[in-house]
Amino acid sequence: MIIVLKPNFSEEQLQHICQKIEEMGFRYELSRGVQRTLLGVIGEEDELRNAPLKAIAGVEDVLSVLKPFKLASREFHEEDSVFELGHGVKIGGGSMALIAGPCAIEGPEILLEIAKEVKAAGANVLRGGAFKPRTSPYSFQGLGEEGLKILREVGDETKMPVVTEVMDPRQVDLIDQYTDILQVGARNMQNFNLLMEVGKTDKPVLLKRGMSATIQDLLMSAEYIIAHGNNQVILCERGIRSFDSSTRNLLDLAMVPNAKGLSHLPIVVDPSHATGRPDLIPSMALAAVAAGADGIHIEVHSCPEKAMSDGPQALLPNQFAELAKQIQELALVFNKKVATTP
Repeated sequence: MIIVLKPNFSEEQLQHICQKIEEMGFRYELSRGVQRTLLGVIGEEDELRNAPLKAIAGVEDVLSVLKPFKLASREFHEEDSVFELGHGVKIGGGSMALIAGPCAIEGPEILLEIAKEVKAAGANVLRGGAFKPRTSPYSFQGLGEEGLKILREVGDETKMPVVTEVMDPRQVDLIDQYTDILQVGARNMQNFNLLMEVGKTDKPVLLKRGMSATIQDLLMSAEYIIAHGNNQVILCERGIRSFDSSTRNLLDLAMVPNAKGLSHLPIVVDPSHATGRPDLIPSMALAAVAAGADGIHIEVHSCPEKAMSDGPQALLPNQFAELAKQIQELALVFNKKVATTP
């Protein structure tokens, strides 16, 4: 249920409403909008339906949310959500994230070199994998905690927020110590134990769409995270399975305006994993900006032929620099801006 508060409600009334909700055995989430303040009430549907919520002082109306994703829906939070990522970088509400870096963290020197290159080009978030989910058990699996330390040090030196993937609930506390943003990969989009654990953190979560997931599946996974206390979820479109083998995946750009109509959460598009082809990444990144994306996620490596993971789909720094300039220029056309870091 959604409780709509009266325009002239007092803070004492709000505290009383929250207290009554808890006494009834329900949970709540507060959303203060520009015009109205809402309370999303979470509990068993039959009990919610019969609860005398409308009788509480300060309540103007009580509405039933029909969508299965309650807290991620625009019915609960009408305005676009805006999240702080670190070092003054925001995402949502006209602020764009430009995320760039290698697929895997391979060492301090190479990561610092790439980080300086992408920052100079305009990137405002540094990415790099410390734990790598690989199809083959014989492929490079990442540097683990040593990689996290390298990522943190490079992020601090270049003054960029950093994002890396968490693959297992047991890794959450460790990764939370080193990163600004936790990434849940496509293979783990419906790993509900993992979603519940990242929901207990206070870090933004970059949630990638599963390879065969519908938009509702993705939003329900976001709901798991929000329902466990963390409302800072960033959706990520990275392509879905297709019968066409000419690209790594099929990039569903219609997902961006589609999901924006359903949800207030920011959306990032990853054309690197979607296409797997450097020749297609620039046009798809620009198309994503035009579609309304709040961020672009690009893999960049200074020597792709020597990369230990996903080298063939990485852009060279000079290619990324040219693309970043185009992204920044196009963003302005849509009243958005790629924030710069210190």
